Amino acid sequence: MRKFLDGLYLGAGVLAAVFLVGIGALMLVQIIAREVGHQVNGADDLTAWFCAASAFLPLGHTFKRGELVRVGLLLEHMKPAARHIAEIIALAAAAVFLGYMAWSVTRFVYQSYELNDIAQGMLPLPMWIPQTSFAVGVIILFVAVVDELILVLRGRIPTYVVAQEARLAAGDFGESV
Repeated sequence: MRKFLDGLYLGAGVLAAVFLVGIGALMLVQIIAREVGHQVNGADDLTAWFCAASAFLPLGHTFKRGELVRVGLLLEHMKPAARHIAEIIALAAAAVFLGYMAWSVTRFVYQSYELNDIAQGMLPLPMWIPQTSFAVGVIILFVAVVDELILVLRGRIPTYVVAQEARLAAGDFGESV
């Protein structure tokens, strides 16, 4: 199961990177097209959808690597037993919130599908297609938070803490400044 989950987080991160490359490619195509007197219809729509996908898909991967913004200042000054309890409370609260968010977003995307909601821009694409990256990203983040909660309940150090400590040990203080 660990291998599958780590692959899921990494795969979502790689897919987000592919969307970032797509944004760059679309921008280059638009620049070249303008230089030769043409316009790329729908490129702005695609760029917006690619931006959303590149923002939401990597959330689980970013969280597990300890690179998602979180408030650890209070936790870092707690004694180990108190910190363990606080981690459990924070992760449980996040899991509840993200579970509800995942349910709501998935329901929203399904309603777009049911209503056959079509984009109003240059590309008349069913809206559920670009919205799916939002739902998938939130679901993966929910899974990652529940994954961490289970690890902490079993008495292990959270993966994001281990990753942050490894960065600090390697001399990378960029995230802690």
